[in-house]
Amino acid sequence: MFWPMFAVAVGFLGLAVLGVLAVRVFLEARRLGQQVEASARRINRAAEDLERAALSAARAVDTL
Repeated sequence: MFWPMFAVAVGFLGLAVLGVLAVRVFLEARRLGQQVEASARRINRAAEDLERAALSAARAVDTL
């Protein structure tokens, strides 16, 4: 009777460990998504700045 109860306890412990790891993976994936979103915003802002600079440079060349 000891071994079946031991097997059930070890199985439950294994499921608990997998649950904790799943929560950690979920939280890290969410954090990574937030970092990707922030990076995308910075890249878009830099692209807009570059567009404005290129437009100003094109106007300056046209006036020459």
